[in-house]
Amino acid sequence: MGMRITIQDLDQRVEAFIRIRAAENRRSVEQEVHAILGDAVIEPDVPEDLVEFTRECFAEFGGIELNLPKRGTMGDPLDDS
Repeated sequence: MGMRITIQDLDQRVEAFIRIRAAENRRSVEQEVHAILGDAVIEPDVPEDLVEFTRECFAEFGGIELNLPKRGTMGDPLDDS
């Protein structure tokens, strides 16, 4: 059995919006609160293609151009000379 939570003195507007949202989603108020809490605390899915996700995020701004140095071979990271 899961955790039981009692919420006292909930703002009437919040309660009304939860009831409306529950009705819109055809769920009980308890089911709706479960969904709201789950959405609030569970991390969103990490995109599989981070490059494509980044492009989509910046597309509305015209994209981004990065002047990156050419890649070369790395030296020995422990060499202090």
